Amino acid sequence: MQVEEALKQRKSTRAFLQQEVEKEKIIKILDAARHAPSGTNTQPWQVAVVTGEKRRRLGDLMETAFRNGQKGAMEFQYYPEIWDGVYKERRRACGLQMYSTLNISREDKQRQQDQWAANYRAFDAPVMLFFFIDSVLETGSYLDYGMFLQSIMLMAEEQGLATCPQAALGEYPEIVKRELGYSEDKKLVVGMAMGYENKDHIVNSYRTPREEVEQFTRFFE
Repeated sequence: MQVEEALKQRKSTRAFLQQEVEKEKIIKILDAARHAPSGTNTQPWQVAVVTGEKRRRLGDLMETAFRNGQKGAMEFQYYPEIWDGVYKERRRACGLQMYSTLNISREDKQRQQDQWAANYRAFDAPVMLFFFIDSVLETGSYLDYGMFLQSIMLMAEEQGLATCPQAALGEYPEIVKRELGYSEDKKLVVGMAMGYENKDHIVNSYRTPREEVEQFTRFFE
């Protein structure tokens, strides 16, 4: 698979087959992704691969917290406090595209809640990945982490696997760290769903649009 093909083929998958992912494939993906660049070669990534009964338990605990009204909070500011301008428009369009694909109306609050709750189960993917970072590290290491995450997703494409990077899986860090035995001097960055795509599920049928190069690029000579 060419890099261009992997970049264009990758998408956020929200329905997976209940097919086990081979451990060897996960190791191969991480073995390639570890070559991602990082400032002064700090390699800030710490990865938890969660499957089986532990995955089900973690998903249940986070979903229960969400449905009980326990507001989640990431350990760093991921999104702006106030959405405005083009970012507000794109965010709204993204949500509308998904809900319209699933035929979930604005008035159907129960189905909206059920769809959002699926985030905390990693959309029932057979593999949950959680990404931690030492709390002493700063903004540059989070940029490094982004390159590492993209490397994982591109390698997953090559291996025939689908992924969904999820900020939602970072919203209940106290649950995740308690269940996985991570100390408080670690921050939970994000999570990721991984598995084999259910290509027959309608939620995987749409693609979010991207701006043309001319819209975000200026050339200087």
